[in-house]
Amino acid sequence: MASWLLLLWLLALFPGAAPVPFKPRAAGARAWEPSSPELLAPARFALDEYNRGRAAGSRAVLGTVRGRVRRTAQGSLYSLEATLEEPPCKDPLVCLLPVSKKTMLCTFEILNELGKHILLRRDCGPVDTKVTDNRNESVSSFLPQLNSDPLQQDFSMKITSVFKDFVATYNRTYESEEEAQWRLSVFARNMVRAQKIQALDRGTAQYGVTKFSDLTEEEFHTIYLNPLLREEPSKKMRLAKSLTDPAPPEWDWRKKGAVTEVKDQGMCGSCWAFSVTGNVEGQWFLNRGTLLSLSEQELLDCDKVDKACLGGLPSNAYTAIEKLGGLETEDDYSYQGHVQACSFSAQMAKVYINDSVELSQNEQKLAAWLAQKGPISVAINAFGMQFYRHGIAHPLRPLCSPWLIDHAVLLVGYGNRSNIPFWAIKNSWGSDWGEEGYYYLHRGSGACGVNTMASSAVVN
Repeated sequence: MASWLLLLWLLALFPGAAPVPFKPRAAGARAWEPSSPELLAPARFALDEYNRGRAAGSRAVLGTVRGRVRRTAQGSLYSLEATLEEPPCKDPLVCLLPVSKKTMLCTFEILNELGKHILLRRDCGPVDTKVTDNRNESVSSFLPQLNSDPLQQDFSMKITSVFKDFVATYNRTYESEEEAQWRLSVFARNMVRAQKIQALDRGTAQYGVTKFSDLTEEEFHTIYLNPLLREEPSKKMRLAKSLTDPAPPEWDWRKKGAVTEVKDQGMCGSCWAFSVTGNVEGQWFLNRGTLLSLSEQELLDCDKVDKACLGGLPSNAYTAIEKLGGLETEDDYSYQGHVQACSFSAQMAKVYINDSVELSQNEQKLAAWLAQKGPISVAINAFGMQFYRHGIAHPLRPLCSPWLIDHAVLLVGYGNRSNIPFWAIKNSWGSDWGEEGYYYLHRGSGACGVNTMASSAVVN
């Protein structure tokens, strides 16, 4: 795909942007050589990379291939344009769009050096789709009537049916018929958006219906995310000492008893408090041998530097815990999901911390620290998480910039699935989101800024 076409197509994911369908390269834009046997080996390698991590039955097959080869000092550089045929989607909660062609058009840059192929670049997008995402459309125009295109009509009926299931599953009630119709239109647009995110993800993540599917993007950001993470300067903490032991191949603190059950922050931007309490829970367990569920509400009420449901920073929260004299348990100081008067009692505190440290941005060092020292508080860009269902997310960097972090979470482990490295992340949106409350994100590429704000409490 030409770079400017790719950019416009990506921009269709953002509010107010007009959708731009993926189209083949214009004739004459690049001098492609006819397909030759020499192109098949790099094309098959590119196909294997495209299908990496996919289960049998969901892998694309190679269609047409054309391209050219340039000889370099390092070997041969192949520039390919190929069509890939996707199998029909079998998950009705993920693939709702009436795509007329299950065909992807991809451009690849592949270097062959000493007989080994290396994928330098991959750009893929659907050749054609029938659904548009116009945010100014009314409900009636977005959900066509009986005299409309049969394909659109089928989409309308499918969306309406899935929306009814969504309302029943998540026990949604709306104040009026007009509100219900509005939420249906938001839901339909969100399904379009979820499939665009799906098409651009380089991992194995599946996006579709979640409990947030009837919220606009603005509502979701305002209610559940934490803009202070990128807007407010983080308090300086001392750097943790580097560890000499290498990271084991995989690690999971859930299996070792250091992680409490997934919690739910509710309609409150308090992720920063949950990230910190999760870290302190792990530190106390590793140093004192007892796993306690600790109070996020104490931080909402008593941390006067942060802004409760309007957001906060983990670095401030550690300081607040030290100054207060510790944390009470969840049972003694229960979560309400809104700020109230501070009722912390030092006599009721069950846990204390001595200090806090900032951790390396090197993901290998982060993995080594996690395996030896415990779960880590981190901040990420939550792009796509509104519609995340399962799998390993790996969004394109321009869409999930590390400079735009807006959600605090907890690293509890890492490993590999189908040779794809991942971080196991405990979220705070309840166990009815994601993989039983967990999010899996690509490891080793700085995906979504996961390595930019890593920290931990210190318990002596």
